[in-house]
Amino acid sequence: MNRKVLLIEPNYKNKYPPMGLMKIATYYRMKGDDVRFYKGDMKSLAVELICEDLIDNLEIVYPEYFWKQYYMALFNFIKIGRYSFLEEHDVFSLDDILEVVKEYRKKYKNKEYFTNPRFDKVGITTLFTFYWDITIDTINFAKQLCKNPVDVMVGGIMSSLLPNEIFEATGIRPFIGLLNQPGDIDPGDELIIDQLPLDYSILDEIDYVYPANNAYFAYMTRGCVNKCKFCAVPRLEPEYCDYISLREQIKITNERFGIQKDLLLLDNNVLASKCYDEIIDEIKECGFATGATYTTPNEYDVMIKNLRDSYNDRAYIRKAVKIYKDIIERLKNSEEKTELFMLFEKKQCLYYYTATKEAILELDEIVRPLYEKTHRPTKKKRIVDFNQGIDSRFIKNENMKKLSEVNIYPLRIAFDHWKLRDIYEKSVRTAATNGIKNLSNYLLYNFEDKPEELYYRLELNVRLCEELDASIYSFPMKYHPINDPEFFKNRDYIGEYWNRKFIRAIQAVLNSTKGKIGRGKEFFEEAFGSNVDEFHKILWMPETFIIYRRQYDAKLREKLADRYKNHSDKDCDDANVWWEKFKALSEGKREQAKAIIALNKFREGEYEPQDADIEEVLSYYKLTRDDAEK
Repeated sequence: MNRKVLLIEPNYKNKYPPMGLMKIATYYRMKGDDVRFYKGDMKSLAVELICEDLIDNLEIVYPEYFWKQYYMALFNFIKIGRYSFLEEHDVFSLDDILEVVKEYRKKYKNKEYFTNPRFDKVGITTLFTFYWDITIDTINFAKQLCKNPVDVMVGGIMSSLLPNEIFEATGIRPFIGLLNQPGDIDPGDELIIDQLPLDYSILDEIDYVYPANNAYFAYMTRGCVNKCKFCAVPRLEPEYCDYISLREQIKITNERFGIQKDLLLLDNNVLASKCYDEIIDEIKECGFATGATYTTPNEYDVMIKNLRDSYNDRAYIRKAVKIYKDIIERLKNSEEKTELFMLFEKKQCLYYYTATKEAILELDEIVRPLYEKTHRPTKKKRIVDFNQGIDSRFIKNENMKKLSEVNIYPLRIAFDHWKLRDIYEKSVRTAATNGIKNLSNYLLYNFEDKPEELYYRLELNVRLCEELDASIYSFPMKYHPINDPEFFKNRDYIGEYWNRKFIRAIQAVLNSTKGKIGRGKEFFEEAFGSNVDEFHKILWMPETFIIYRRQYDAKLREKLADRYKNHSDKDCDDANVWWEKFKALSEGKREQAKAIIALNKFREGEYEPQDADIEEVLSYYKLTRDDAEK
């Protein structure tokens, strides 16, 4: 077929690579199609396409020049239109050449990448519903790059949750759920896309680096037996699948992309599987038994092999350039560094847009021993991470004993509401009894819980850490409705027992703790208070005082005297002055003040002025981070 396929992930920040697109890339590559992956600003993609066309044209008309060396100058000129980008290169002083370049700048301005689309298939993945705006903008842009609108594919989480809304906003009817039936993309084709191995090479086509990397990404079960009303899994994966083998996926990945360090499983409820023991045994067989280590593979070999096989040249040319720069950086002999740099410069291999497959393969004999010299294999511990968490209601001594046979790190256990405290505590104790003492959990809040119930859950984890000599990292996760038309486009939902100020207070604390709460009673009490009353004080506290607590709270500094004996703000106690004034308000005035504070809007004109006592309390909420820094 030799179709041109463009796969896109919208330019939001996310931790995990798009597994769906990686499977689709494998599918199209198996069909012999040209696959391109993109994540970034969509207008920059348009500039790339125009610039590539321009260079192809110039190479035909003026073959005496090596045009790729001018790629960045041409890219910037086409995008911005400033002649200063061209003036530093003599070749653009030639009128005929300049006229050609100006013509392609005009093509960009006139959006000819839309009027003459070049892709036979365009696929866009979607993630969370609160990424609505950037996702819809991406779809509406990308669909115009496809020759036929019927060949535009939209899939993923948001498309499965809000298919009608996406259709209304884009005119594209999205896929719902998994691509788990033959012919999902090409009618009559027998391949099941959801069962295909991932194409890891597409991750080297982009500049974005996913925080979760150097891992096998997989599922060994699908779906969940629970139907929690706050959860999207029953709609995304409605049928529970007990067992998906991992063995062949890892074998294919190792052969094509090299051995990965960790195993990141996105199963939603692995303990519900009737095949749980077989799953753990297969994980062990695949090299992740307790104590398993990983030896860093030769990435250079992988790159060269794939270039020789013509497997995603676009990705592996970029990979080669990264490896070259890394080798230069690691070389200790300055003469050797200079010599190698000049060689790469001579062969035009210092930049991905000038490097060629032929030049990289030609350099192999010289570069290979230098890579082996600068990249000695090292051993590292491997880990298994059931990233979506383990259901505490299914935890028993037997399955925790079985789980301890693999390098589980950390064990993630959801603690979604305080009513589960007995079950949750028992599950943590069971895990610890079986030697699993590195744990992590997600704490849902802003759903049907009260604020103090979040505190109780956090405090329980701190106590369990001390008692069991365990390490439990808690990650409070704000509830966000997935299909409420008022809120699915943003993160503005406020639960029944919460308000905007409370939400901001929790976020302010988490900003200071980098989103997680670990072991250590002193650390916890500084962040959330030593009891529920102090926690409520923090919830109502001005945000600047929360973030700069040590600066504004003399009592806290006194409590932690050894740590802050040289603190420059030893006389500042505004946080406690505010609190005394807040408590001194009459009951009626305090309720009026709370009604204003709950909205978390304190600038002039955002609330109705009250009496002098209330205004004095509210004045503390107008202090900014800049005030604190000064």
